[in-house]
Amino acid sequence: MKRILRYFLNGFLIMAPITLTMYIIIATVNWLDDLFFLTYPGVGLAIILILTTVVGFIGSSFLVKPFLVLTERVLSRLPLVSMIYSSLKDLFDAFVGENQKFNQPVLVKMTQFQDTYKMGFVTQTSMEAVNMPDKVAVYFPHSYNFSGEMFLVARENLTYLDIPSGEVMKFIVSGGVSKL
Repeated sequence: MKRILRYFLNGFLIMAPITLTMYIIIATVNWLDDLFFLTYPGVGLAIILILTTVVGFIGSSFLVKPFLVLTERVLSRLPLVSMIYSSLKDLFDAFVGENQKFNQPVLVKMTQFQDTYKMGFVTQTSMEAVNMPDKVAVYFPHSYNFSGEMFLVARENLTYLDIPSGEVMKFIVSGGVSKL
């Protein structure tokens, strides 16, 4: 009986990540197809990819830049919209924009616990704006979640890591299960 249970758990560990990945991909494709009222699977995804590429091509034109700047100014002045838009824009820029913020992984010595460290990402190298020039802003993503916390940390408690940011993020989000 133990052997059968072990085989079952081994099969579960093999099938679960593959099945969940496929489910998420299929659900996303179906959602996009339903969004455009399409009957052929995958056409919605193709439309989104083509539309995003076309918008990127048009958006890189010097003729469109003033329109984009004007649109951004209008969005930044609307009370509730400005908070949502600027937060989302900053979040996307932090990951894929020209001003990526999660590109300096660090190890932070947690002073309240002896020999305890936490991995995070430096997001601001100076906190002079809040009269703390000796502090830096460090973002600590949560494991198995799309959230995190930001702390102001003394520079002497930081150790910069020479590891690709993507690998550190994967390590943190996986709860330390992924290899560095």
